[in-house]
Amino acid sequence: MSWTRVFVLSLLTTLLILTFSSVVGGAAVQGDSKAVDPNGAARQVFVPESDASNFFKRRSRRSTRYYELQAEQRVRLSVNERRREYSEEQRDEYDNYVKEERDEQNERSRETNEQLREYHYDGFQPRYYWFH
Repeated sequence: MSWTRVFVLSLLTTLLILTFSSVVGGAAVQGDSKAVDPNGAARQVFVPESDASNFFKRRSRRSTRYYELQAEQRVRLSVNERRREYSEEQRDEYDNYVKEERDEQNERSRETNEQLREYHYDGFQPRYYWFH
């Protein structure tokens, strides 16, 4: 029996809330004496099709000026110059690195060869035969 009372009370409170929410929503609308024309706002925003097409016919696309083309060309040239300088700098750094690595490798192999010659030298042949 108690669950029916809870159910009925919840239905009544829901009905009461819905009733007052619609009253509050209706009270939120301003009660001006003159009615607002919904098409009036659209008339103010949109123009007739003929006026719109005439607007675009009268205002054709503006051609770029010569000084604008020159400015764009200068920007492109400066970007290309910076890119070329950067790549040249990177290439020089890599070349220096490769040269140093090659010199170190040659030095290590030369030292190793000299050590082997000294180890294997028996004193019978002249030393200049060992240096090619």
